[in-house]
Formats: sequence, C-alpha cells, structure tokens
Amino acid sequence: MIKTAVFPGSFDPITKGHESIVKRALPLFDEVVVAIGMNASKNHFFSLEKRKAWIEQVFASEPKVKVETYEGLTVDFCKTINANYILRGLRTSADFEFERTIAQMNYAMDNGIETVFIVSTPELSAINSTIVRDILRHGGDAIPFVPDGIELT
Repeated sequence: MIKTAVFPGSFDPITKGHESIVKRALPLFDEVVVAIGMNASKNHFFSLEKRKAWIEQVFASEPKVKVETYEGLTVDFCKTINANYILRGLRTSADFEFERTIAQMNYAMDNGIETVFIVSTPELSAINSTIVRDILRHGGDAIPFVPDGIELT
C-alpha cells in the first residue's frame, strides 16, 4: 500500500515553516499531498490560484509532492484520495493542544487515518502565515519568511 500523507492548510501564504515540514516528511511517505482547504466564509489574503501556484513552484522538483484543493472535512478528503495519514506541523505547546483535539476528532471519525506531527525547527518556530500577512498589511518585508522565489505581490 502506498503511504500517502495529506498536509492540510490555507497556506495564505506558504511559509518557510510549511516548506520545512513537507521536506522533512518526504522520507516518511511515498507521497505528500499539500491540500489547500477552501472555506467560502473565510476571506483570504491571496487567491486560491496564487497559493496553489506558489506551492507547485516550491515543490516543482519533488515528484513525491502533489498539490490539491478541497472543501469540507480533511478526513473526508483523505478518504477520497486513499490517504491514511494527516501531516501537521507543531511550533508551540499551544499548537499541540489545538492539533491534538483535531487529531482525536479525526480519529473518532475514521480510525484508519492517523495524524503525524512534525515539530518545527527552532529557527522557524516563530513563523506563521498570520504574522506574514500582518507584516505585508503594514508594508513590511516578509520575503525572509517565505520560500525562495515567492513574490508576495
């Protein structure tokens, strides 16, 4: 059986932290699907098309990475693509508490889907998309916090 992990998120925008989690997960799985969740009630800073294109650009040389979009529950998306793992990054203990609850609920909905946590590297633990968006809203330079080649325009 192919070991497929889904790495869900809004990736608004993708950060160096996201990139690191995917790269560190590649030896563990046959395939990593970066899954951009679509939420009609959420106002995104960047368009879905731009976010998807950036992620495809970042992982263009990695054949084990695929980029998809989805609506609804992550666990249901996993079932549609036959993924048995959900990949999540942890930066802080607060992340763990939040992610643990979601992982337990996903397991309750389908005990054939395991959540795998990868702890961020120390130098990337402060980076998140919300902070990157705030930097951009206030005219700051967010380039140091996103993968190489991403133009935040």
